[in-house]
Amino acid sequence: MLQEYFSALIQFIAGFGFAGLIIVLSVLFGRRAKTRRSMEIPYECGNVPEGDGSPAFWNVKFYLVAMLFLVFDLEVVFLYPWALGFKDFVLQNGEAFGAMTAFIAILMVAYLYAVGKGVIVWHKNPAPRD
Repeated sequence: MLQEYFSALIQFIAGFGFAGLIIVLSVLFGRRAKTRRSMEIPYECGNVPEGDGSPAFWNVKFYLVAMLFLVFDLEVVFLYPWALGFKDFVLQNGEAFGAMTAFIAILMVAYLYAVGKGVIVWHKNPAPRD
């Protein structure tokens, strides 16, 4: 039984051995670069960078909209093959229709929850000035 895995073991050893050999040879024979302070900072179009470099996104709605996009995008991924086979498979199989109806109902509840929480509303109408 072990003979069946022998060729896989040989390839595994050869792959890691070759990778290790390349790393060892590059450490032994590779040139060492001289480091300068200017080479250790990130390149910012010729300007010296200021601050920590990461922009602050304070509004959580960006992340919520991204998560909603992923949820409803995945819905389309599952719904498309189901719709393609609707006539052939789903009409003859009530269980498939019920499963997809339950799936769409759950996603509709999630959508209504997001709308109720105001995630999709970006701007509220300002109160009229007197």
